[in-house]
Amino acid sequence: MKKKVIWAIVSLLLAFLSIIAVIGQADSISIEELIGDVKNANPFWLTMAICAMLGFIVFEGEAIRSILKHVGYKRHHLDGFVYAAADVYFSAITPSASGGQPASAYFMMRSAIPASVATATLILNLIMYTLSIVTVGAICAILAPNLFLNFNIISRLLIIFGYSIIIIFASSFCLLLFKRSLLEAIIKKIFRFLSHLKLLKNVDEKIEKLEVTMDQYKSCVDEMRKHKRVFISSYLFNLAQRLSQLLVPVFLYLAAGGEKTKAFDVYAVQTYVSIGANCMPVPGGMGVTDYLMIDGFRGLLENDFAVKLELMSRSLSFYICVLISFITVIIGYSFCKRKANKGE
Repeated sequence: MKKKVIWAIVSLLLAFLSIIAVIGQADSISIEELIGDVKNANPFWLTMAICAMLGFIVFEGEAIRSILKHVGYKRHHLDGFVYAAADVYFSAITPSASGGQPASAYFMMRSAIPASVATATLILNLIMYTLSIVTVGAICAILAPNLFLNFNIISRLLIIFGYSIIIIFASSFCLLLFKRSLLEAIIKKIFRFLSHLKLLKNVDEKIEKLEVTMDQYKSCVDEMRKHKRVFISSYLFNLAQRLSQLLVPVFLYLAAGGEKTKAFDVYAVQTYVSIGANCMPVPGGMGVTDYLMIDGFRGLLENDFAVKLELMSRSLSFYICVLISFITVIIGYSFCKRKANKGE
């Protein structure tokens, strides 16, 4: 918990510095001007942008629910929203999004889902999320290679490095999902290493429990293989989640009076940005994402318009999204504690 608090503070500091740095890139922008732009924005496109932001949480929740449903654990839409919100919030405040999966698993287990099922579900969901990024990245590389070349050399290297990391992750996660022996061997080595450092006690007992859990894990994976549609449905939901986030700046661009003929260009730039953000283990990709967005949008728009679009897009698609996720986590945690106190 102390580490989570520390990283939350670090994330707030990074967010503040990132916003200041972005504003400093403009020729002349004030907070009052930004507020005025939001008030004067096209209400339809602004509403679409808000819906797209919420879709990032909703579609992940539905992806998790679809996997759970196919292995015999039906859960409500609100449960899925809580699972996803926990992932979004803790991913945003921890390096390499390392806190998202455990937080989501916590709420899944509190709703009577076995740890092995939660683990297999989240690994499969992460694979499909990664594959969705690979998909949209490949499409943009084919349809809009010129926009990639609009980035400066540093940004291009970051994007290439980020895409390489995504492919490596996708390959690794597939091995972990379908190769039980590899997953078990990795965890055992971690246990032994922690025991050697005197950070883990009763390591043999924990390894025995691990083997039992892995048996349950294998059963869950075998059950998933019986339902081929689970892979398709989870992939499509993750693709919808990724597209929702990428469309936020597009809708905000249109809401601000941007030309419809440039809408796809804004989408393509945002796609390259989301790929490049994976190049460094920074909470929420803060700093890296902002740098890439400013560089990409400047190739399409006037400087001040590019800065405004970056600020509004990051505020809605990231900061407000994380805030909503945080509130959802607090409510979900309070509800879980109340159920535990009642002995339910």
